[in-house]
Amino acid sequence: MDRGVRTRLRGTRTEAQRRFPRARGLLAAYDFSATPFVPSGKKSTEEGLFQWIVSDFGLNDAIESGLVKTPRVVVRDDSILTPELRSRLYHIYMDEEVKTDLNRKAQEHESLPDLVINGYYLLGKDWLETAKGWKARGHQVPPVLISVANRTETAARIKHAFDRGHVRIKELANPERTLHIDSKVLDKAEAQEDAVALAGENDDDEDSGSRKLTRQEQAELLRQMVGTVGQEGKPGAQIQNVISVGMLSEGWDAKTVTHIMGLRAFSSQLLCEQVVGRGLRRTSYDVNEKDGLFEPEYVNIFGIPFTFLPHEGGDGPPPPPPPPKTRIEALPERKEYEITWPNVLRIEHVFTPQLAVDLERVEPLVLKAFDVAKVAELAPVVDGKPDVTRLRTIDLEPLAREFRMQRIVFETARDVFERMKPTWKGTPEILLAQVIRIVERVLNSDRVRVEPALFAQDQLRRRLVLTLSMNKIVTHIWEAIRFGSTERREPVFDSERPIRTTGDLRPWYTGRPCEPTERSHISHCVYDSTWEATAAHVLDRSPLVEAWAKNDHLGFDILYLWKGVVRKYRPDYLVRLVDGTTLVLEVKGQDTDRDKTKRRFLDEWVQAVNEHGGFGRWAWDVSFDPPGDVVAMLEKHTQKAEVRG
Repeated sequence: MDRGVRTRLRGTRTEAQRRFPRARGLLAAYDFSATPFVPSGKKSTEEGLFQWIVSDFGLNDAIESGLVKTPRVVVRDDSILTPELRSRLYHIYMDEEVKTDLNRKAQEHESLPDLVINGYYLLGKDWLETAKGWKARGHQVPPVLISVANRTETAARIKHAFDRGHVRIKELANPERTLHIDSKVLDKAEAQEDAVALAGENDDDEDSGSRKLTRQEQAELLRQMVGTVGQEGKPGAQIQNVISVGMLSEGWDAKTVTHIMGLRAFSSQLLCEQVVGRGLRRTSYDVNEKDGLFEPEYVNIFGIPFTFLPHEGGDGPPPPPPPPKTRIEALPERKEYEITWPNVLRIEHVFTPQLAVDLERVEPLVLKAFDVAKVAELAPVVDGKPDVTRLRTIDLEPLAREFRMQRIVFETARDVFERMKPTWKGTPEILLAQVIRIVERVLNSDRVRVEPALFAQDQLRRRLVLTLSMNKIVTHIWEAIRFGSTERREPVFDSERPIRTTGDLRPWYTGRPCEPTERSHISHCVYDSTWEATAAHVLDRSPLVEAWAKNDHLGFDILYLWKGVVRKYRPDYLVRLVDGTTLVLEVKGQDTDRDKTKRRFLDEWVQAVNEHGGFGRWAWDVSFDPPGDVVAMLEKHTQKAEVRG
């Protein structure tokens, strides 16, 4: 059927649609939709079909009949599994480290999590083999890898990772063949155009040949490239790497998509279908003369939990009623107890001219070989589930022969250098030379270890583990440098919301133990332990406390590094003392090395805010034996503040 007469519907059928056949004298009118289910966010059920659907030729039927490509998903790899006994590459975004990292407002030059880079290496190697096969068969256009990101910052980081060679597959990392699509791309181009105009560098001479494209022209060129991906002789013919925040427009049906990376939450199978559908258009409908069937074509998928399993459930007894919930909210009548805090995105360091790292004080970084996927197996999804009898294997070990140790040193140093460069006061060459020496020392010491011994002793396998753990190594060395060579700290605030308050809390409900409060802006305090309940009782009644709040759903987080990964730390309480000092209070039953690392970054946060001087006095402490030590801490920090005042 011609695309011009197809109708894709998304809601209830309108009166106009019902009257149209009669008005035009048609015997019958048919509505076609690739997704005939009401988009409720739940599993697709027969009851969820649009009311006017008479029959449904679903995606499973289309896959089985060969009308579209067959999607292949990751069924296993040689790294650790998720609690659901799946490969972590199956839904990458749901990995705790990845989800935390991709949900923060990171800068575009910041490295992606190692699991994401790991996934790109595997997909990239398979893409490379596909591209070689296409070229050998005379294809004039390359296969396409699509990345669907959760936010513009993530998309920018993906683009940067390919441009800077963090994924060392040079054939795929070609900026001229990469298409980056999100709302900020044209905004950035427009800002650069305005900056050039203000600087008087715009040349209005038509003969100069250097006229800058306007935003409208850039948008039109981008639309043409997007709409012609994989079409010979068109602007998008040679595009091979598409990076997008959304799912691209409805009806985008490039035939050359062979690989898809999903880096966002997929809350329903309908959403999975929409994203995967961008890569299902076949390149050919040639019939195999031997069996009379279409030649199979595949699209390999990482990060999208694509299953299309039948709806499970029955007519059993109704579920028990949910437990009663308590509404937690900020009370307007308690405005006097509101607590504010600076919304710090990160803390930049001004470094000493001579960098120093004491290896004896650097915590060892242990890289476990089975935390990274070196081999992945993909299975085609047929009849709603993976067919493990038709596996395709991707093995990175042959690619690892290109990963020389000196190259690993220089690329690690380059990434550390990029993180330090914005606040470095000296010449870049001096900084880079110092960083290279430090990186070489650390990598050749016992501060970075690979386990088990089999991988540590085999240099090829060791280099492969180091390459797939690059972000952890870079972050670990950068942490060692910044704690050993910092002259001063400068907090960087969120430009959109530089200050947050307890009044920002959106009402939420809980079934956990909680009690009403008196001197808190928040109506109730929710307890996670008896220690927290005891500490809350003291805070609500102490004469030294002017206001307090349990840090639950408030958004007060401290970013910290643990084993080379950026994580979020959420202290238990914010307390405003009678002298104006704001105390960040943590309550612990027992202490661990990870808890000590959290407090080191909390201490750095407090120092940076105090050095800034625009948010009053801040302090922090940790209680191991409430209520006694909580009372002593309130007295200690109030007295300190009075002496300093």
